[in-house]
Amino acid sequence: MSYTFKEMTREAAVIISQWEYPAPYNFYNMDPDEEGVAELMNGDYFCVTDDASCLVGFFCFGLSARVPGGYTAGLYTDEQRLDIGLGMDPALTGQGLGGVFVQEGLQWLQNQHGQSKFRLVVATFNERAKRVYAENGFVPRGTVLSKINGEEVEFLCMEADL
Repeated sequence: MSYTFKEMTREAAVIISQWEYPAPYNFYNMDPDEEGVAELMNGDYFCVTDDASCLVGFFCFGLSARVPGGYTAGLYTDEQRLDIGLGMDPALTGQGLGGVFVQEGLQWLQNQHGQSKFRLVVATFNERAKRVYAENGFVPRGTVLSKINGEEVEFLCMEADL
């Protein structure tokens, strides 16, 4: 399977904002209101479709990929790294698709931004995602607490030099 990356459309943003992840991943759920859609349309997000042109996920970069607690912890001082974030349709998670999804996303980001140094944060409990990131060259660089929906969540910062 291969993926196509393109500028976020309003239609895709509405669909993504309505995705509902099961617990404990449900804190990744977005607000399906106009504000949530507007965030997905801010220029930092790209939608990802599969060979059949079905929406399978998104990638984001820059400020949209950061967590607030990372600033206090000094995570974002290395401006040589591109901060990234991503998400897959919850109906597709846990099926072994994440490795290729991340690999192709990193390749696309390298081509788009001429960047080979990446940084991301992932909830420390998200073992599936941490495994996929490690398989794609990301190494742990420390943890940080950040408030998400009013709750303190521990995130692992991971970096890759591809």
